[in-house]
Order: sequence, then structure tokens, then C-alpha cells
Amino acid sequence: MTELAKAIAKDLLEIEAVFLSPNEPFTWASGIKSPIYCDNRITMSYPKVRKEIAKGLAAKIKEAYPEVEVIAGTATAGIPHAAWVAEILDLPMVYIRSKAKDHGKGNQIEGRISEGQKMVIIEDLISTGGSVLEAQAAAEREGANVLGVAAIFTYELPKGTQNFADQKVELVTLTNYSTLIDAALESKYIEAKDVALLKEWKKDPENWLTTK
Repeated sequence: MTELAKAIAKDLLEIEAVFLSPNEPFTWASGIKSPIYCDNRITMSYPKVRKEIAKGLAAKIKEAYPEVEVIAGTATAGIPHAAWVAEILDLPMVYIRSKAKDHGKGNQIEGRISEGQKMVIIEDLISTGGSVLEAQAAAEREGANVLGVAAIFTYELPKGTQNFADQKVELVTLTNYSTLIDAALESKYIEAKDVALLKEWKKDPENWLTTK
């Protein structure tokens, strides 16, 4: 765990972009019971936090993908972060719609890319990775060369890891679920007795607490 990963995790907890509730789980739209709820859109409202995120993502991208030529954001949550990162790196920025427009030119990418242009896609949150991998496929259909994905946070779900591996897409993140648990314990956001329950969820979220 890096100091940056821990700092970002603590920021997300402090501004309540992330809630941990092991004893009163949330229900996701999919019906999955979860001890965590994450809404990184809230980071937009906190200048200090969003600046730290943008600087962190920019540094990760420079290190992992030094040849990047364009930054793309996923609609909608990845768009502001992509704009701030592109500004830091002094690179062009585009965003990728969840589906192509049904009018005008029918664009799915807004902005301008050239054939073979090396792209990094920014997403705010990774669960199974489905939406950002669809965005990656759309970008490559329109001629981009997607080097990888950079995200603020990942739940580290096995299904997400497998999906990225299957599509041969590299993922870098600022922080993750394991670091969040450590940071939450350190900040007394959760108790030591909650840790095992929280770690169990990550292994098999679809069946977690089915007998609770």
C-alpha cells in the first residue's frame, strides 16, 4: 500500500464519497448486497481532493503509459477527471459516450482523435469493468490505440480482474478496496471485528450474506 493510495482512501472516506457499512449492507441495482457504497462524483465538489486525484492519476499515467497522446473520460463520471488530468499533462482530451448518438454524425467519441492515437481512458470506479471495457472497444472501433485504463478506485472484484484479463486491457488505480479497509480501520471508521466480514465480501459478492 502506497502513501498516496492510503491518503486518497482516507479522503474518500472523509468526504463521504465512500460508505462502509458491514452490519447494514447496501443493495446495489443488480440486487447484490454490499458492505460498501462508492460515489466518486462527490469528489468534484471538493477542490483539494479532486486536485490530489488529478495529480495522482496524471503521475500514474506518466509512469505506466509515457507514450500516451490523448486522455479520454467515460461518460459521465470520468469526464471531469479526464479534463483535469489532460490539463496537467497538456494533452488533448475526449470523452466516450455509453452509446453512439442517434442523430448528427452518430459519434460515440466527442472530441477529435486520429487513427492509431495512443489513448488512456479514465474511469472513476471499477466494479466488474463492463462499462469501461465497452468504452475501450468503442474507442478502438473509432481508430484509437487504447494503452490502458486509469481509475480512482477499484472494488478488486474477481469478476472485474477476470474481465480486464480476458480483454487484455491493463488497469492502474489510485486506491482500492483493500487499502480502503486498512485506512478505515486506522481512522476508526470501522472496528477490527468488521474487517473479516468486509474481506469476505470481495471474494464472492453475489453470495455474500445470503444467509444473514
